[in-house]
Amino acid sequence: MHFSTASSVPDAEWNNLLDTLEQLVGKRPADLNGVLFLIGMQELGRGPKRFSKEQKQDLLHVAVCTVLSQSGYYVSIGPDKDNWPQFDLLKPLPSGDILAQEDLLKSHVLHYFNSALNS
Repeated sequence: MHFSTASSVPDAEWNNLLDTLEQLVGKRPADLNGVLFLIGMQELGRGPKRFSKEQKQDLLHVAVCTVLSQSGYYVSIGPDKDNWPQFDLLKPLPSGDILAQEDLLKSHVLHYFNSALNS
């Protein structure tokens, strides 16, 4: 799979998602990592609490695996002993520069929220 450097995620669609999240959680995420953090918290299912730096990184990982599982890159293998979601990589992630990787994640994040908010 080849990615161009031009973004395929419309800014308006991304900004609409940020607006919706601001209404839902009371704070507009500053960037993709902020949105991924919210997804990680949602998937963990423990509600708002303070997380260590390592746990915040783990939440981002959970979010990335969750959204990319929609395209078969990852599969959930259930919770670990601490009840955190675990994933296995099924196929290699597409190579690309940082903008292409961000675009891949943004498109999957939009699909994640479109599915979640319309179900």
